[in-house]
Amino acid sequence: MLSSWKTCCKCIPQRWILAVMSCFAIMNGYTMRTCLSIAITEMVTTTNQSSNHTSSNEVCPASELSTSSIGSSSGTHEWTEYTQGIILSSFYWGHVISPIPGGMLADKFGGKHVLGLGVLSTAIFTLLIPVVVEAFDAPGLIVLRILIGMGEGTALPAMNVVLAHWAPPEERSMMAALSMAGMKVGTMLGNGLSGVLIQNSSIGWPIVFYVFGGVSIVWFLVWILLCHSNPDDHPFISDDEKNRLRKTIHEHTRKDVGPIPWRHLVTSGPLWAILVAKVCWMWGYYVTLTDLPKYMSSVLKFSVQANGLLSALPYLVLFFVSISSSWLADWLIKTERLSRTNVRKIFASFALATSAVCLIAASYAGCDRLVVTILFTAGVGTMGPIFSSVMVNALDLSPNYSGTLMGITNGIASLVGIVAPYAVGVLTPNQTFSEWRIVFWITFVANFVAILIYDLWASGEVQYWNDPDFRKGQKTATRVQRVSTDKI
Repeated sequence: MLSSWKTCCKCIPQRWILAVMSCFAIMNGYTMRTCLSIAITEMVTTTNQSSNHTSSNEVCPASELSTSSIGSSSGTHEWTEYTQGIILSSFYWGHVISPIPGGMLADKFGGKHVLGLGVLSTAIFTLLIPVVVEAFDAPGLIVLRILIGMGEGTALPAMNVVLAHWAPPEERSMMAALSMAGMKVGTMLGNGLSGVLIQNSSIGWPIVFYVFGGVSIVWFLVWILLCHSNPDDHPFISDDEKNRLRKTIHEHTRKDVGPIPWRHLVTSGPLWAILVAKVCWMWGYYVTLTDLPKYMSSVLKFSVQANGLLSALPYLVLFFVSISSSWLADWLIKTERLSRTNVRKIFASFALATSAVCLIAASYAGCDRLVVTILFTAGVGTMGPIFSSVMVNALDLSPNYSGTLMGITNGIASLVGIVAPYAVGVLTPNQTFSEWRIVFWITFVANFVAILIYDLWASGEVQYWNDPDFRKGQKTATRVQRVSTDKI
């Protein structure tokens, strides 16, 4: 029985099983991250905004998709917009701490256990949310969200390390995009299913944390059984696949990579290009990820179920755009129609420019719910090519230190995740169009700054400091030169 199971597994390329399981890992992380954005609209008690504070052209009237009582929700927690902003941003307080150490641990010990334990810890803390909120209110929720952010912060760096050992260069864009497709699928499910679950569950908002936390526990058990950090350690991989991966990947990957070349990282222009582009893009992504449900609920007055489904729609489009654009990116590179560097730059520029234009246009569409939904869907959906450019670029620069690079860029970019929800809470106290336009104009400017910096400095080529032997040679040459100088 066991031998037949191994034979069957060897017929399936294990690198694609790993990519799919990585996708599920990121998906679970994002369902647990985003479900609070929907749940919080039902956790809080809201009251009618007085017309004394806003003019009639600054708010939307109720519609057939609105709740039956716009004046208040069934929530019991009296949290202001400022407090809600703190709660939503607290995830990123933890998320900014763990990516760099998580990436370094994954580079040293392999990505399998770092990724698995990160998702497991996130699941456990998610399951505790209803109990902790009941006992400790907002402070308890903030602490849990910090811990959830710390657990999830290790996921992308660890996944990057796994891909460095499993993704051939000609399949890198596709495998990375498939793995990171979990971000879109998770956001889509986190938004879409949360509204449906809350609307149809007798226990209300706690159901989302029990469902998504439980599913993640199941994923962890399957991941431990099926996936491995390195092809050489995998019991089910075929000899053909193992030999192919050795030929195509081992040229730029080592098991013993030596100390991290911090001096070279700090002075690397291409790494700075990734960092700046990711930080600027993350502002718009985190605004839509965290606060789009609030816009749909507070400004456009959608019910919780309609809010969840419509907030999920942009990420459905994002999923298909990211997968199709990654296939196109790999095809352009493989057929040598464009260099890897030019593919990364062109795809990033398209994604950043089109999403910026669509999001700012949505803020001027007023209460035309159909047009706003289309523009938001296009604005988020056209971010897709960013995953086959900026998000995969660290693997191009240094397969040996890909976890560390992803940890550095993700960790610093997570600072935007702290600022964005807090800034939205401060900038939109009355939830009016004019207030939200400020948020989207910041997004517009940030995206075009990212385009400028990335097009100037980005590279798709392996950097010299990826090779430990090169750096050793550099040090040896320096010592020889010093000795010669001393003799003279």
